[in-house]
Amino acid sequence: MKVLIVGAGGREHALAWKCAAAARVTEVLVAPGNAGTAREPKVRNVPVGAQDIEALAQLASAERVDLTIIGPEGPLVAGIVDTFAARGLKCFGPRRAPAQLEGSKAYTKEFLRRHGIPTARSRTFTHGNFDAAWVRAQRAPLVVKASGLAAGKGVVIADTTEVAVTTAQAMFAGQFGVAGNEVVVEEFLAGEEASFIVMADGVHILPLATSQDHKRLRDADEGPNTGGMGAYSPAPVVTPTLHARIMREVIEPSIRGLAADGMPYTGFLYAGIMIAPDGTPNVLEFNCRLGDPETQPLLMRLKSDLTLLCEAALAGGLGAVSAEWDPRCALGVVMAAAGYPDAARKGDAIIGLDDAARLPGKIFHAGTKLAGDQVVTDGGRVLCAVGLGVDVRAAQHEAYALADTVRWPGAQLRRDIGFRAIRRGS
Repeated sequence: MKVLIVGAGGREHALAWKCAAAARVTEVLVAPGNAGTAREPKVRNVPVGAQDIEALAQLASAERVDLTIIGPEGPLVAGIVDTFAARGLKCFGPRRAPAQLEGSKAYTKEFLRRHGIPTARSRTFTHGNFDAAWVRAQRAPLVVKASGLAAGKGVVIADTTEVAVTTAQAMFAGQFGVAGNEVVVEEFLAGEEASFIVMADGVHILPLATSQDHKRLRDADEGPNTGGMGAYSPAPVVTPTLHARIMREVIEPSIRGLAADGMPYTGFLYAGIMIAPDGTPNVLEFNCRLGDPETQPLLMRLKSDLTLLCEAALAGGLGAVSAEWDPRCALGVVMAAAGYPDAARKGDAIIGLDDAARLPGKIFHAGTKLAGDQVVTDGGRVLCAVGLGVDVRAAQHEAYALADTVRWPGAQLRRDIGFRAIRRGS
């Protein structure tokens, strides 16, 4: 079969690599891909942008693609699955209506309240009805979120109510473009965060391995929020008891609720969960695709053929399949460009990739491109070095051995990815 992966990041490199590993897959196209996908066996980059839905549909038809998997949220929210389905093309991901779960945080908060799914108390504002007095009357810290798509950067933890007010006003003024036309202000939840990702076929649910990512830029969870500076799987905070509770209180009512609302959900569903001290799994956010950087360690552990799982979901048959996982832990360390998460510098030559390829583990590319034969930086998060090990500490050691082999001017990385699991003795 032939597979098309839509996107250009680390998640898409991991998806392409995983699909290409299946014996029945003859070729994987990636649109537009990056320098990493350009170098993978059985993988071919195609210069079509992830947002160009019409051109992607034409590509899938002309290349006789058997399965398309959408990586980023933008085309999903824009309705790429609807377009593909109308042309008889198999495309794994949610349709435009249920993709609102990621496209609008305001919609998600209302959905969660309506279906009795635990989440933080909040209010949603537009510029016209913003109530600064209400914000100032709340207890700090507060979390201020641009409602629309903001590339993982539209969430600010405000230490004071005054910072919350000025943050919301900056969002209304265009800090994140149209994503800030609506702003959600919610209570700050204490606890430990985990990523809970499943596959769904509208009715049946297949949970993937648990994972946990690190959102802050610097060690010890300091610095600004980012799209993610590293992740590991499994997440020991998600015990079997908590896993069952998340399924019962979050995932199952969400899939049932979407179906009841007339928008059955097929695709990957990512729930960012804040686990309260009393064990309550509060939903921080929903993403309508795989997480990045969680995908990289997850797919390093997945032993099953991902294309078979996607086809089962599209056929409504997830209830009859299971996923097999490597019992080892996987840990990924993100290497970011100078200036990230603000104005990332591009065009720096990346040194050491060939040396790293001779080491255990795997480096997935995100913000890279080829300049002749040279791989150069081309985005904020540049690489993700993933290691495997019998425990998190061993996986961490392998991942950092990879990362330390690669360099470019101003490269940034955290040195403590996995610290919570290691502290737990995992």
